[in-house]
Amino acid sequence: MKISEYKFSRILKPSLFVLLLLPAIYYGWGVWQDALGANPLEAVIRGLGDWGLRILLLTLAISPLRRLLNWAQLLRLRRMIGLYAYFYVVLHLLGYLWFDQFFDWEEIWFDILERPFITVGMVAVILLTPLAVTSTKGMIKRLGKKWKKLHMLIYPISMLGVLHFWWMVKLDITEPVIYAAILTILFGERLFNKYFK
Repeated sequence: MKISEYKFSRILKPSLFVLLLLPAIYYGWGVWQDALGANPLEAVIRGLGDWGLRILLLTLAISPLRRLLNWAQLLRLRRMIGLYAYFYVVLHLLGYLWFDQFFDWEEIWFDILERPFITVGMVAVILLTPLAVTSTKGMIKRLGKKWKKLHMLIYPISMLGVLHFWWMVKLDITEPVIYAAILTILFGERLFNKYFK
């Protein structure tokens, strides 16, 4: 599959950019209009985290989709999608630090040590940060082969993200189970493509 450069640069990429921004706009509008239910701050924190994980999984799906559709241009969208995942993860973290803990660092440190889902969430954010920082063309050139090895961290980061979500929910684990299944399929496809194809 091939889309003309004009359609890709002028239509597809900007459309995807706006589409990925919509969840942030929705939560911003919801807070402004007081339309997010009885606990809007929790809805924002949880929602931003959900979207961070979804978009992270979408980032992982780009290479398999490129192979399935034989559409090389898809790879040119991966960096933008990955940075959007980081954007939502950082907003999720800031929401927790600000609205949930009011930047009470002692309480935050206690949470990190005593609540496993917070622990794995923090580790995931820490590991994701170098991937976002090294996503520029200059860093890709500078790191060379090391860049690819560094960005393989996306798989353990995604596992930590799913685990963070799974441990956080108390009753209905349907959604984290779905994300775990998607991640397993994506990881399995990569292993199959690398070692058995």
